[in-house]
Amino acid sequence: MYHALTYATILEMQAMMTFEPQDILTAGNTMKEAQAVCQRFRKKSSFNSLANRQFTEEEIHAELCYAECLLQRAALTFLQDENMISFIKGGIKVRSSYQTYKDLHTILQSPSYTQGENHCHFEGGVKLGVGAFSLTLSMLPTRILRLLEVVGFSGNKVLLKSFGSVQLSFSFFCCERKSLECCLVGTGEGDVEDAEKLLQPFLKQYPKGAIFLFFAGRIEEIRGNLDAAIVKFEECCEAQQHWKQFHHMCYWELMWCFTYKRQWKMAYFYADLLSKESAWSKATYAYMKAAYLSMLSKEDCKPFAESEMELFRKVSGLKQKIAGKSLPTEKFAIRKARRYLAESPIALPAPPLEMMYIWNGYTVIGKHRDLTEGMLKTLDEAQRRLEHNPTSDYTIDDQCLVSLLKGLCLKHLGYHEEAEHYFTLVLCNETQIKYDHYLVPNALLEHGLLCMEQGRMEEAIKLLETAKQNYKNYSMESRTHFRIQAALLKARSTMENVHSVPSTP
Repeated sequence: MYHALTYATILEMQAMMTFEPQDILTAGNTMKEAQAVCQRFRKKSSFNSLANRQFTEEEIHAELCYAECLLQRAALTFLQDENMISFIKGGIKVRSSYQTYKDLHTILQSPSYTQGENHCHFEGGVKLGVGAFSLTLSMLPTRILRLLEVVGFSGNKVLLKSFGSVQLSFSFFCCERKSLECCLVGTGEGDVEDAEKLLQPFLKQYPKGAIFLFFAGRIEEIRGNLDAAIVKFEECCEAQQHWKQFHHMCYWELMWCFTYKRQWKMAYFYADLLSKESAWSKATYAYMKAAYLSMLSKEDCKPFAESEMELFRKVSGLKQKIAGKSLPTEKFAIRKARRYLAESPIALPAPPLEMMYIWNGYTVIGKHRDLTEGMLKTLDEAQRRLEHNPTSDYTIDDQCLVSLLKGLCLKHLGYHEEAEHYFTLVLCNETQIKYDHYLVPNALLEHGLLCMEQGRMEEAIKLLETAKQNYKNYSMESRTHFRIQAALLKARSTMENVHSVPSTP
């Protein structure tokens, strides 16, 4: 069962990275065969729930593997077909998998459960499944979570933390996943220390293991240790040559590392590699190539034999759909590049720095003063250009964008009053913003996070609730809501802890 599941999982990983129809079909068929293997060893169905049945060790492992097969088949269903029936079928598989994991967790906690020879693998597998579901669901905005709770889903970070270090690989997976999610769609704070601690035994045992080198690079990147991160990602690429798609993950991270260092030519180099080799998002790669060229002088652009104008104009024609949906990053890039379709286009003020904000990159550079000061210098130059340019329909939007990003840099540098001034400046120009309506809720979010840093929790919650409730239908709305939700949870938890501390007599 485990061999069948593992082999099918490897093929699914390949399909997820290539998005090739044949790879998706092969992975789907193999996963279906793995599910059939698990089905042969499962206990015959009855009207009782799993928690009320008696299982042999083989049967209970079959239930665990079956739940994982269902979940992975659902993911492939979403990729393979774009019609509503497929989405409903996939949703049913996810729901069934979730319920099985919950039932298995109940069995695990039951006093009547007898530990078998392979108990550690069963316990690790169950808690991995329940923990992953809980972590993902707990980060969803409240309005979405309420809908999911109607059909039986619920998320609980406390439950995840209570699992502890049941199995090293499980703990490692959860810490890495949580660190990644927090840095991309949270407040930028992940369990980096725990993740590194759990990663070290794997790096020691498998010093050339590509996936472990990749995670080591991610940890260094999150810390802002960019040179160390670059070395790890390069080692990861050298470690294996069979899956070129795994290289693309490293190229993406390398692109951002050089962006944080403001080395635009190297960032362009990796964006160009991605545009030639990766099928994930051609539109995003073209946009990033154009964005980096826009930061160079005309003389510096000549060796690349590409025009920023032509690249920006190509972006909308490269749009694609995955699982029937356009990628949010692609939609954002297409909307931003639209101004270049005009006969006399108005240039974007600092496109790599804007996209860096979308990917929560300022939490990375904020850990190192020199990186932040360098980015602030680039934004000062962009602001000076805007002041000398003739007024256009985009002027207020561009000025507000630069103000938001300068506020972020100043916040990380410790200039809180100046940062608050720039966030407020965006809010004061709300009615004059014509295109970039996402700036206002994000300015409220960043202002709220600043208040949290200063201990002004009530004011922070008010700002965050305003951002959450008063603004709809703007670019990257879901990602902003994830960040708002994470900030609100942290602020309310902090307030509860303060109120629960007994006063000294």
